[in-house]
Amino acid sequence: MSEKSISATIAKINQLDGILTLFLHPKMSSQQQQQQTVNLTDLDLPSLQQVKVQLEEELSHLTQSYGKLKGAQARFADCADSVESIKGEKADDKTILVPLTSSLYVPGKLSNVEKVIVDIGTGYYVEKTLDGAEKFYQGKAEYVKQNLEKLQETINGKQSSLRAIVNVMQEKIQQQQQQAAAAK
Repeated sequence: MSEKSISATIAKINQLDGILTLFLHPKMSSQQQQQQTVNLTDLDLPSLQQVKVQLEEELSHLTQSYGKLKGAQARFADCADSVESIKGEKADDKTILVPLTSSLYVPGKLSNVEKVIVDIGTGYYVEKTLDGAEKFYQGKAEYVKQNLEKLQETINGKQSSLRAIVNVMQEKIQQQQQQAAAAK
């Protein structure tokens, strides 16, 4: 690959992906994060490798978080559906299985289908009407959905940055190989 082709590729990467933003302290809250911008072409191969490893770790963590949030969203939607399914039922008509453990159940009957106990998090439970419980779980599912969309945007940005780093690394390696071949 010629010097002109390498320069064109690097320019294209910079044009498409902009300047990579590195977070000096990725575990800090977003308000505390200090940002430093670095042009990818200014970094040497070991530095690019470090940034690549850091981005891969962040992507792995973000992807795991995305999966967990998807699971939470599904649980909230299931709860809202369950509340919807008992609406209009009479207490003596509804037979259920009550879990004692994750694999042990006993049969039971609902005594009051007008109110339910809702787990609002961190071990706290609140009695709510069926409509209130359904709205609560739908609201939670919507909140998680919005956060999933933001997280997906972040993941897409990190993937784009990772691709840019890999492209620059490949170009630099090719350039080094060409220089070594020319020096012979």
